[in-house]
Amino acid sequence: MVSAVATIDGSDAQPAVTGVDPLGAPLLRTRFALPARPGTFMRRERLVNHLEQAHLTPLTTVNGAAGAGKSLLVADWADGLRCPVAWLTADPADQAPGVFWAYLLESLRTSGVSLPEHVARPPASGQVDRTFLTRVAAGLSTLDPPVIVVLDEYERVTAPEISEQMHFVLSHAGNGLRLVLVGRNEPLLPLHRYRVAGDLTEIRNAELAFTSSEAAALLEAHGLRVAENAVCALVERTEGWAAGLRLCALAARQSPDPEQYLKEFEAGRSTVADFLLAEVLWQRPPEIQDLLLRVSVLERFSPDLANALTGRADAGPLLTELHRENAFVQDFGDSWYGLHPLFAEILRAHLRVQQPCPEPELHRRAARWLRRSGFPREALVHGAAADDWEFAADTVIDDLAIGQFFTGARTDELSDLFSRMAPETTGSSANLVRASLELSHHDLDRGLAHLRQAGEDLAVADGQDRAAARLSRAVLEALAARLTGSPDRAEAAAADAREARRHITGSLLDRHPEITALLRTHVGSALLWAGRFDDARAALAAAAASPAGTATALPRAEALGHLALIEHLDGWPGRAERTAAAAIAEGVRHSLGPRGGSGVASLVLAAVAVDRDELDEARTLLGAADAAPLPEDPVAWAGRVLVTARLHWARGHAHAALEAAAREIRAAVPSPWAQGHLALLASTVHLAAGRPEEAARTLETVPAGRLPAVTVEAAKAYLGLRNPARALGMLDRLPREAPTGPAVTVRATLVRAQAAHHAGDPDAAGRLVAAALVQARRERLRRPFLEAGPWIRPFLRSTHLQQLAEGWLTPGPRHHHERPTRPRSPDPSLVVEELSERERDVLRRLARAMSTEEIAEDLHLSVNTVKTHLKSAYRKLAVNRRNDAVRRARELRVL
Repeated sequence: MVSAVATIDGSDAQPAVTGVDPLGAPLLRTRFALPARPGTFMRRERLVNHLEQAHLTPLTTVNGAAGAGKSLLVADWADGLRCPVAWLTADPADQAPGVFWAYLLESLRTSGVSLPEHVARPPASGQVDRTFLTRVAAGLSTLDPPVIVVLDEYERVTAPEISEQMHFVLSHAGNGLRLVLVGRNEPLLPLHRYRVAGDLTEIRNAELAFTSSEAAALLEAHGLRVAENAVCALVERTEGWAAGLRLCALAARQSPDPEQYLKEFEAGRSTVADFLLAEVLWQRPPEIQDLLLRVSVLERFSPDLANALTGRADAGPLLTELHRENAFVQDFGDSWYGLHPLFAEILRAHLRVQQPCPEPELHRRAARWLRRSGFPREALVHGAAADDWEFAADTVIDDLAIGQFFTGARTDELSDLFSRMAPETTGSSANLVRASLELSHHDLDRGLAHLRQAGEDLAVADGQDRAAARLSRAVLEALAARLTGSPDRAEAAAADAREARRHITGSLLDRHPEITALLRTHVGSALLWAGRFDDARAALAAAAASPAGTATALPRAEALGHLALIEHLDGWPGRAERTAAAAIAEGVRHSLGPRGGSGVASLVLAAVAVDRDELDEARTLLGAADAAPLPEDPVAWAGRVLVTARLHWARGHAHAALEAAAREIRAAVPSPWAQGHLALLASTVHLAAGRPEEAARTLETVPAGRLPAVTVEAAKAYLGLRNPARALGMLDRLPREAPTGPAVTVRATLVRAQAAHHAGDPDAAGRLVAAALVQARRERLRRPFLEAGPWIRPFLRSTHLQQLAEGWLTPGPRHHHERPTRPRSPDPSLVVEELSERERDVLRRLARAMSTEEIAEDLHLSVNTVKTHLKSAYRKLAVNRRNDAVRRARELRVL
């Protein structure tokens, strides 16, 4: 810092230093000295660069909490300046204007700025007249370069008249004065005027916080080299508070494991606690100390909530003042406040010692206020902290939050919280919560036991008062029906839900759309198991159409997966594929992870791949389904068993196919489609192995019904047992209005073609095979032809039918010098142009069922750019659709 020698009136004479204030007391010269910087002080260039703007504005304020590093920052900056700097550390005794100005003028003289005799000292301690201030301002206005005046700890100057006098001098000193005010709160100056005029440089508490890189450098200055994650954790815990970081660093140096200390230090018993209690808490009046201790149990609080904890009515102005003073009280907006996390941690430790009010009682008061005020999530946390588990369980149930045990958004949070629930807690709410915990962890027996107990508790409760509990129970009953394969139980649960909803406000239901979505998905799954496809489709479609959002993402994805399964069972592979892809995309879009409901959807895609004889693809998709934990319900297990058995059979592994088909699936009632398809597959294997009697016995276990896919497979089996009359009779009895797709009709047509062939009518058989080829070509259904048997081969080699089969079922025409190629595994050289790396990137994400928008976001491209890459890839692969592009790329082994 460079001293300047000048007189305030322009003369070269320098008056003698008086050295006393208007009361005759000697001036304390230590107040004119810059604060000493410790050896471990770290200069922060971003803040110093910001402070350089103080040269351009009349006023600069540096405001921050105690220990934020304000004074050291400004002292370090001032020490390197080449212009006069007058430093004054304020004192509570400066409330008399004459004393304050005596010190300020003396700080100017100390910096080398000379003053004329008539302003050497204010005439009186209690007041300063306008003439004196005018002379000071006039003298300062002549300085060039200007003098920088730093008033440190300015929050100690509380006399309004002193701030008014400072404003007057600053306004009239022109370019001769640059004033820097350093303090814990904003000064009592009209800052809004300075801001509007562009005459103010501000550094606030948030800017003073250390960044992770600055904290790492600070620790290194203390001889500590710490891993990046440990530094980030320390910065997060201290919120970059300078004093907290320095004190932690000093303490860590004394620890045998500094990094572990920084991760786990006990804030309540540390030098950090000593600092904060002394500088922030104990300097406050008793009523403010009591307020801070009580609100320390809250992550956020409003004045009304704080009043509920203190029993007073003055929290509003107290919190406003604490925030203004940077007393580690943060303003979150909308009249909500919070404590600095480390300060709150220390206060809680102090609260347990002081105990103005037991901590559990504070949590209990907070929980009840939050619940009354419409904040159930926070009420739940404080109810649990108070060990008031009956209140916590009631909060979950009455708020209809039971679905959040299953939808993923809060599953882990609620599970962790209620895992501590006392076993002696009783009541319907507690048992519903326990049932949810067990069922969400797939413990069916214990979950059903708690659900039964909750039903008994609710049987003696008033229906309207516990409507939310009854609806919650109905949702869990529907889940139980799904897990046990009980359609009657599902329909009873749906009826109970309809009755309970009559007594629940629409706004509560609107806040929890996942309740209805879960109910419909569970009911739809149970009805699907029972083979009631139309009823199941209605329930599942309604669930899939639930309002979009994270809360409903899981039931919507599961509903889409089950709808895809119905479409597959009805014989519509293309529809099933698109719906399954939508189910997977829903899980990806909302980052549902392992709980994403993609298991059944992946099974459907694998089943479609088997029908198309894309067996490697089917095995990959089946592996994806195994990687995604399936719900413990019979629909999912039956789907897995059926696809696994069919894949084994398609690969020629007859014994493995029989073993897979024989797996037991536990359910309250048998499923006609699961039982039928598995029995038919077993019958087919027995027949192919030359065991017609075993095949016939197995066939007799196929349930009679109106499921066209099962009927067609049964007809084929009876034809294999040389009973064409029964086979054709079964086909003739199929309802014509049945919504069957090509995967069923192609197989039915081939059964009729085989019967005509065995009856000696090759023309009819040829026409029927041609019709089957036309139906199958669009969906590329190859397995029905590959499994038809040797009788079909001559027909496929005929000239007319060969044209219908070429390119998708059999190899296309080739020249005499060409070697035969496998039709579904073409060589990569068949691609006209090589795919670019970016086109491959897009295709890889296309294969994960990502939308165009999701691909664009993942690759940091525009949507239009992604579309351009897709069009180019389509052209090179000679396809027109997304699924065809992925399939073709896999066939060519470019993915």
